[in-house]
Amino acid sequence: MSEGELRKDRRVAFERPLDARVMAIDGTWQRACKIHDVSEMGAKLVIDGAVTDIGQREFFLVLSPIGLAYRHCELAWINGEFVGVQFINRGRAAKRARRGETLVK
Repeated sequence: MSEGELRKDRRVAFERPLDARVMAIDGTWQRACKIHDVSEMGAKLVIDGAVTDIGQREFFLVLSPIGLAYRHCELAWINGEFVGVQFINRGRAAKRARRGETLVK
């Protein structure tokens, strides 16, 4: 079964991957990465450098250069150069995501 068949949520694949950064929760390290696809529940990334060097399962995916747009993530899988992350939702967004609701009705 292919990776795409295992996913249940709708994903947006980018023709050209988006530049982003991953950053430790305590801010002690950060790395450049590229977002290949994204959904409400997670994303597929390519992180610059060795993923094993990160040493943490939780980190932030920083979407803007000044850090105002970010998502709290947990490492879900590694397949070659690709890394899957699962977004750690809080509050109402998590409840909507579990029920399969969208932000716009």
